[in-house]
Amino acid sequence: MKQEFIQVNQLSKKFKGETALKDISFSVRAGEIFGFLGPSGSGKTTTIKILTGQLAQTSGQAFVLDRPVESIDESIYEQLGIVTDNSGVYERLSVYHNLSAFAKLLKVDKKRIDFLLQKVGLYEEKHKLASKLSKGMKQRLVLTRAMLHQPKVLFLDEPTSGLDPVTTEYIHALLMEIRDSGTAIFLTTHNMNEATKLCDHVALLNDGLIVEHDSPKALTLKYNKDKRYQVLLRDGQEVTLPHTVEAVQKLNRWLSSDDVVTIHSNEPNLEQIFLEVTGRELV
Repeated sequence: MKQEFIQVNQLSKKFKGETALKDISFSVRAGEIFGFLGPSGSGKTTTIKILTGQLAQTSGQAFVLDRPVESIDESIYEQLGIVTDNSGVYERLSVYHNLSAFAKLLKVDKKRIDFLLQKVGLYEEKHKLASKLSKGMKQRLVLTRAMLHQPKVLFLDEPTSGLDPVTTEYIHALLMEIRDSGTAIFLTTHNMNEATKLCDHVALLNDGLIVEHDSPKALTLKYNKDKRYQVLLRDGQEVTLPHTVEAVQKLNRWLSSDDVVTIHSNEPNLEQIFLEVTGRELV
């Protein structure tokens, strides 16, 4: 069984009497992408700040790489990567010099810079000033910096928010490669399609409370209470069939006569599950 790199037990946080997190518990293993999902203001960023030692919890326990978050220091930071919405770059430095500054700080061989720039598609831009980069390129630069020292745990707070589809796909492929290398990735997002594609496990967060926690596939199966099948026939008809004996017989006849072009089951997606569980949409 893979090692647990993040452990959270009954964690709570209050701000001036208002509860931001309510006794949440979960764990994240090596080589796993864990999605922490919820709308803005649900407590996602607060959780990252606690897990990275930037904010103290009100009660409960949390451990990162077996170290209590209260005692996180430079020795742990050298094993963490963090990308948040305020992860800036040195605008007046080139792409390469942004990374070389951190390579020196983290005692990383500078040969790794060119290797990573090629990975993220920024090698041809290495001498360009950071101020001249597009938003997508800057996000790739920030992600590259977070990976420079090959962290054991990577915290990503809405890493693809506002990016174009091509850049988003690029980052998704990179994250799956990082996961496969053994890094634990803690991903916050309100994009349920992104979570379904990337995450091994997800926790649905609403008003500081985890309301569901499992793999995306397990959740869609759990909430697939009204089983239906969408069928496209060769004559252009689109038919929705219920899960009944009669419907199965009809489908078998269509299949036997090669009349079916496509067939899809209609499990709910994570967004629909969130709406069912909480009564609210992800906004």
